[in-house]
Amino acid sequence: MTNQGNSPTVGDFDMLPAQCRMARAALGMKIAELAELANVSTNTVVRFERGEELKSATVRSIKGALQRAGISFIPENGGGAGVRFSMPTNRKSIESS
Repeated sequence: MTNQGNSPTVGDFDMLPAQCRMARAALGMKIAELAELANVSTNTVVRFERGEELKSATVRSIKGALQRAGISFIPENGGGAGVRFSMPTNRKSIESS
């Protein structure tokens, strides 16, 4: 995903497989939990985290689930891609949705 000038903007980039693994670890979230929240199969999450290419819409779905669980994504901007906690959300309310 890019803006009109085809240069990445903050918050407007696809998540890297390593960022997905980091985000799950930070949240203490199992693959099955993420798959359920993202409405994808566990195999899809495993394939993505191994580095296999997925459709952008699928990656956005996984990324969105992690964002709703309280993760912010940091793009590669010279310091390396990463994740951090965003404003706290109630994970129980996310899981019950």
